Amino acid sequence: MIESLLIANRGEIARRILRTARRLGIRTIAVHSDVDAGLPFVAEADEAVCIGPAPARESYLDGAKILAAARRTGAAAIHPGYGFLSENAEFAEAVTAAGLIWVGAPAAAIRAMGLKDAAKARMIAAGVPVTPGYLGEDQSPDRLAAEADAIGYPVLIKAVAGGGGKGMRRVEDPAAFAEALDSCRREAAAAFGDDRVLIEKFILSPRHIEVQVFGDTHGNAVHLFERDCSIQRRHQKVIEEAPAPGMDAATRAAVCDAAVRAARAVDYVGAGTIEFIADGSQGLSADRIWFMEMNTRLQVEHPVTEAITGTDLVEWQLRVASGEPLPLRQDQLSIDGWAMEARLYAENPATGFLPSTGQLTHLKLPDDDVRVDAGVRQGDTVTPHYDPMIAKLIVHRPTRTAAAAALARAAASVQVWPVRTNAAFLARCAGHADFVAARIDTGFIERHLDALVPTGTPPEAMVSGAAAALVATNPADPWHALAGFRLNAAPDRNVAVAIGGITHLAEARPAGEVAQVGPDRVLFADGEAFPFAAPVAGQGGAASAGDGAILSPMPGRIVAVTVAAGDRVTAGQRLVVLEAMKMEQALLSPFDGIVADLSAREGAQVAEGVLLVRIAKDDA
Repeated sequence: MIESLLIANRGEIARRILRTARRLGIRTIAVHSDVDAGLPFVAEADEAVCIGPAPARESYLDGAKILAAARRTGAAAIHPGYGFLSENAEFAEAVTAAGLIWVGAPAAAIRAMGLKDAAKARMIAAGVPVTPGYLGEDQSPDRLAAEADAIGYPVLIKAVAGGGGKGMRRVEDPAAFAEALDSCRREAAAAFGDDRVLIEKFILSPRHIEVQVFGDTHGNAVHLFERDCSIQRRHQKVIEEAPAPGMDAATRAAVCDAAVRAARAVDYVGAGTIEFIADGSQGLSADRIWFMEMNTRLQVEHPVTEAITGTDLVEWQLRVASGEPLPLRQDQLSIDGWAMEARLYAENPATGFLPSTGQLTHLKLPDDDVRVDAGVRQGDTVTPHYDPMIAKLIVHRPTRTAAAAALARAAASVQVWPVRTNAAFLARCAGHADFVAARIDTGFIERHLDALVPTGTPPEAMVSGAAAALVATNPADPWHALAGFRLNAAPDRNVAVAIGGITHLAEARPAGEVAQVGPDRVLFADGEAFPFAAPVAGQGGAASAGDGAILSPMPGRIVAVTVAAGDRVTAGQRLVVLEAMKMEQALLSPFDGIVADLSAREGAQVAEGVLLVRIAKDDA
């Protein structure tokens, strides 16, 4: 067994690897950027080395610094986790060339499967069905547009070197193709340093099915069944589950056997995932499931597979990397119950899921029969430099219905302030009737968005709960002492309470849970958080949002400005494109008008809340 392990990653996955390594008696070394020095994964490792400043390219993506840290600490092996350098063939080769053990896929397999076009060609040769599309070398816009026409709309533009939902655009008609191609290429170049794309037929009722595979150096390869990752937003997974709902035994055997053939085709070693796209319009069937891509690493959603198979996939990785055979044969693996995972992010669904950064002054995560893989603790800070995941919530129950109910309860119990999260959104997803009934595909969130995204306005029960908390904590406050009194009329039991700067009247009825967070009193219920207080004189309704001021919704870099001062614009027209965390956010005109002020400049870095454009209403 490996004696010492350097973990070339951060946050939640670093802590996950640390837990297994500690159980196996392996000495652990963490590497971290300067802004991550206070995070739990650094404190929990046996040794830690700072490898640079916050930007990932100067720390977690700098292979030379990581290798230097390994040499300095005497590490025997390097585990890359997922993301960062986990699928970098050159780094994998550098690790082995330095005489260290690489706890990951062989460099040859990473190269073979890392580029989507080459991977699909290899899968065709191995007899694995693939999605119809264009994989050619000619990357001219005219050729790509012509291929899209030939395939038939809608199509999906995908970065050849892509992953994690980045560098991917769905295009509904030819008129939108050129703009989508430009945006996709910019995002792909920023995220992967490679702007080449491929074109795929977009399946109208797509299910995202993936199979966990594992190989060793003794020629063995197995699958650990499938996962369904269809609940996605902007091609990024939100809720994952195992097994896939509606998967019968024959279809499961066909898809999982195809996944093992795919792994064997590249002499795969270690943990990997074969991703398929399924046409779910008529249920799951082997003849309507096609290979999409392979992820040559451990997946974020691996805990649901661990739950239903009773395995520790990180332990499997470490044993295989040590030269041991796979711990179990295929006939020793079976499915037990149902597991689901939700990704808790520091983001605000009410503002289009923009990242929410800052200190986690109050953080309470579920602990009642829920596995929580968290990268942070209360008091830690979510910075804009990395993926804003706070934790993964994983439940395992005997049936899918029970798992969905448990996941909804877990998400609803989350308490975070002042950072905003998607907890209420996750609870609504897991509790939605169509989700519970397994009427799902990758368009689920888009179809039900209005029902899933909290409005930011407190529901009546929460207003009543805040009112009850005010009365309970300020019984001598004159405002509340007169709350029930009315001259010559029946008593009015309503209490005035200010939430979000707006005064509400409600009967005091306990609801939710109240916490004092710094200067704020916050009511938590159903995954939402609302600060409240006694009203002050003159407090009224919310200010108008229709003044035409377009502010930067988050820190980022301006990658496109599509208007000039004096231009006439229409409601919904794209004005500026902002890039943050390697994702693009288009800022649109709120109404018809004229560009009165324009301070946005391409290439500029801007802070949150900076005025970029002001649109004046055109009275004419």
